[in-house]
Amino acid sequence: MSKSTHDDHRLRVGVIVHTEKTLGAGLEELRAVLAALGHADPPWCEVDKSSKAPKQVRKLVDDGVERLLVWGGDGTVRRCIDTVVGDSLDKKVAIGILPAGTANLLANNLDLPLELRPAVENALHGEPRRIDVGLVNGEEHFAVMAGGGFDALMIQDADDSGAKERWGRLGYVMAGARNLKISPAEALVTVDGTEWYTGSAASVVAGNVGSLFGGLCAFPNASPTDGRLDIGVASARTRTEWMRLFGAAVTHRVEASPFVQETSGEKFVIEFDRTLPWQADGGARDRVDRLEIRCLPSAVAICQPRLNPAKDDS
Repeated sequence: MSKSTHDDHRLRVGVIVHTEKTLGAGLEELRAVLAALGHADPPWCEVDKSSKAPKQVRKLVDDGVERLLVWGGDGTVRRCIDTVVGDSLDKKVAIGILPAGTANLLANNLDLPLELRPAVENALHGEPRRIDVGLVNGEEHFAVMAGGGFDALMIQDADDSGAKERWGRLGYVMAGARNLKISPAEALVTVDGTEWYTGSAASVVAGNVGSLFGGLCAFPNASPTDGRLDIGVASARTRTEWMRLFGAAVTHRVEASPFVQETSGEKFVIEFDRTLPWQADGGARDRVDRLEIRCLPSAVAICQPRLNPAKDDS
């Protein structure tokens, strides 16, 4: 076998499982694949809510785990990243994503395997490469996106109505359609200390990657490794304007839409004239009238397919 495989087998591997999420044939297959790859009966923690993951992350890292395998969706992954970065554990552990969620936005943007065995192989033998994360109001970290307005209302609606659980990605589409008549707020957006946007805003979103909201390309030039975040303001008011905006996103030409303004930077301050719900990586939060978002470069290591895979010399 290759040297890289032997090195991976010496890793102390731990698993966090969100029991409400599914991938492949489920947890029985996960255990079988781990055993076949040399990691039978690893330290294993199960949670039924993503909010319970941080405690288990700390426990596993305290026990010496170096490779944290996370079975869940973007919310579970975000909680684990938030803990690793917030507790300064990033020098001790790399995260391997087992994408068992609804949208799996981070996995898709990083081109991670989406099927169970390839995902486990990547989580164990992939190359830990560091990516940027965002920090909201000095408290919550995100790897995909954060913002306030329409995006948060859509996510909140999909959760509260049960549409996400019943319909998956389609649930977000249904929730989005119900919230297209949102009354825009007046917003002031400052980018790296300079006033950038003032005016009507139905949604203001900061992104660390390009594809958001069910795969729509919101930020064509975004990179999770450039030390910057992208930000977009959507000013659509009518259903027709929203449809035109979504059409531009589908065709990867969102920057040409008259209903969107975009730029990038290291720090954003977003002030609304009234309180709006906000979200981070698909998790809805309580209403605020101010969001301060900044980029933390190279903050966490995520296992990704090797750029130059070592040949198997067995």
